[in-house]
Amino acid sequence: MFEQPIVMIDFETTGLSPASGDRITEVAALRIADGRIVERFVSLVNCGVRIPSFITQLTGITQDMVDRAPPASAVVPELLQFIGTDALSAHNASFDEKFLWAESLHMGLYPRHARTICSLKLARRLFPGLPGYKLAMLASALGIRFQGSAHRAEADAEVSAHLLLHVGAHLQKTCGVARIAPELLEKINRISAARVPDFLAREFAGA
Repeated sequence: MFEQPIVMIDFETTGLSPASGDRITEVAALRIADGRIVERFVSLVNCGVRIPSFITQLTGITQDMVDRAPPASAVVPELLQFIGTDALSAHNASFDEKFLWAESLHMGLYPRHARTICSLKLARRLFPGLPGYKLAMLASALGIRFQGSAHRAEADAEVSAHLLLHVGAHLQKTCGVARIAPELLEKINRISAARVPDFLAREFAGA
C-alpha cells in the first residue's frame, strides 16, 4: 500500500508540554509495511518524575508502574534505533514529535526520521464532515476497533495505524493507484481540505 515503511508512534506523558517539564511515561511505535503492522516497540518509561493523579485516572498508568519501568536513558535510544530513517506518523503528530525531540535532546541524540505525517490532519482533509476527529470518534465512525484501552500507547498507536491504512486504501480507490508515497501524505497534511480534491486530481492525472 505504501511505497516505504511508516512508523506510527504514540506517547503517554505527564502533561502537555516538555517545555514545562512534562516527560513521557509510555511509548508505542508500530512499523507499517506491506499493508499491515509488521513490527512493534512498546515500553513504559521511567523518567524519574511524579505521575499526576489525573494522568493515572486518564491512562491507568500508576507511579509504581513507571518506577519499575526501564529508564528513559535505555528506552529512548532503542526507540530512535527502531524508527531509524523511516517516515514517522502520529495522531496529532506535533504533540508526539515535540516529546520525541525533547527526550532525545536530553541525551544529546537526534531523531533521523525522513518525514512526519499527521493522521489527524489527513482524516480532516480526506474525510470531511465527520462528527469529530479525536481518535475514539474516528475509530467509531470508520469502524476501527480498539484492541486495548484508550489512552494507552499501544492501543492508541494501533488504532492510529489502522486509520493510516484506511487513508491509504481510500487514496488507492479514489486515485486509482496501487501504492502511495509517504511524501504524498506529507503534502496532503500541508494543504487545506478544500484544495485536496483538485490537488489529488492533478497529482494522479492519467494514473
